[in-house]
Amino acid sequence: MDNYTDNMKRANKTERIRQPRYGRYIFVAILAIVVFLLIDSAYIVTYENQYTLVKQFGKVEKIVSDPGLSLKIPFIQTTDTLPKSIQIYDLAASDVITEDKKSMVADCYVLWRIKDPKLFVQTLNSISNAESRINITVYNAIKTVISSMVQSSVITGRDGELSRTIMAQIGNTMDQYGIDLLSVETKHMDLPNDNKNDVYERMISERNNKAATFTAEGDSEATKIHTQTDYEITISVSEAEAKGEKIVAEGEAEYMRILSEAYADEGRSDFYSFVISLDAAKAALKGSGKKTLILDSDSPIAKIFENVQ
Repeated sequence: MDNYTDNMKRANKTERIRQPRYGRYIFVAILAIVVFLLIDSAYIVTYENQYTLVKQFGKVEKIVSDPGLSLKIPFIQTTDTLPKSIQIYDLAASDVITEDKKSMVADCYVLWRIKDPKLFVQTLNSISNAESRINITVYNAIKTVISSMVQSSVITGRDGELSRTIMAQIGNTMDQYGIDLLSVETKHMDLPNDNKNDVYERMISERNNKAATFTAEGDSEATKIHTQTDYEITISVSEAEAKGEKIVAEGEAEYMRILSEAYADEGRSDFYSFVISLDAAKAALKGSGKKTLILDSDSPIAKIFENVQ
């Protein structure tokens, strides 16, 4: 019995010695955990594609835009993030009316980014609110721009002109929200299905009418050119014929002058008369097959030959 009592006393003493040691271990472990949590909650990790907002009691105290590690007050300050990269917002397809009262379906998307995160938080506070504001602003701009354009201009403007006009209509409206609106692009700009075929047929008819007009104008211009050319040719031929007749007349006048000079000299006159008589006789014998020329004694040619004898 005495041995049992002694053993119990020694065990109790040993237990009293061990209890403080275990308590210290637990305290150290708890302290280490607390320190780790404090250190972990004091560090901020900011990535390349985001802004980190440091808030204290709901108010933004600072904004971290550079990537890396930074510090905050543990358990008092909290953090939130906003995207720094370019965002895409897809607008729902909607009906719009052109200036010439034609209905079209516009399907567009917007490229945007946050350029002033503090102003963004103060005015919109979230991406969903920002997209709602962008949706209203861009849709109103699209509706205003297309309502001031005829349908054909809207269709041909899809190569970039329409986007530039819409951006000019929006202007710097989104600056007040800390948003940089980069571009409004058209995915789809088409006619409603219920009247698409009618519009296409009308467009084809209009193109055919224009083609017929161009053809008629071309034919008219060709006729005008042909008429002008024929007129110029007639004038040229008339001038050439007049010039030819003038030259012939001048030649005949020169011929008569030469004859006049020849007959003015008595000696030369007889010679020319003789030559002319020979030519006349030659002409009379030509093609007849006869070698005999019968002349009356009173004939001028016979008199010439008599004079020669």
